[in-house]
Amino acid sequence: MKVIFDTKFRKIIKKRFPKSSMVRYQFTNRLKMFIDDPKNDVLKCHKLTGKMAGLNAMSVNGDVRAIYYMKCEDVACFIDIGTHNQVYGK
Repeated sequence: MKVIFDTKFRKIIKKRFPKSSMVRYQFTNRLKMFIDDPKNDVLKCHKLTGKMAGLNAMSVNGDVRAIYYMKCEDVACFIDIGTHNQVYGK
């Protein structure tokens, strides 16, 4: 799996999670797992519905999700990361 990051994603991760934060570390580890095996059960990847239909979510930790879409069969583009409330707006 190849991974790319939307410009918006880069800005969001810098704003919400400083480089030294635990979430950044956890995201890096989960991203490595995702690249090796996107279907790994630990990642809890799932398709989103409703206003976010066409997007997918990956669990970074208990409350943090990374949102992405599949650009093609083997390329994922990450567009958002944050707490459940931040990414789903609830």
